[in-house]
Amino acid sequence: MITTVTTSSFKSEILDASLPVVVDLWAPWCGPCRAAAPVLEALATTYDGKVKVTKVNVDDEPALASAFRVQGIPTFAVVHRGKVVGSVAGFGGKARLQQLFDTAVEAAR
Repeated sequence: MITTVTTSSFKSEILDASLPVVVDLWAPWCGPCRAAAPVLEALATTYDGKVKVTKVNVDDEPALASAFRVQGIPTFAVVHRGKVVGSVAGFGGKARLQQLFDTAVEAAR
């Protein structure tokens, strides 16, 4: 399951999460963001119970985009215990995203 995060739910959904969180910073008009969506869905299922997956629409939540220092989309970040422990800009395919999920799992150890 992927949770949509807004500025008002950021603390509870990401900062206070018990699991490491993969954050997808995206926009609906972004082609690579749309291409990444089904891969993200599949990885969310594969890593269910180990990694929480969230999405932030940067058009709707510019303050969150700024907080993550987004310079291009999609940007994917891993947050664990309130700190960014990994990130990648751009959609480089399933293997690259899977590495990010593995980073999230490692952060929790």
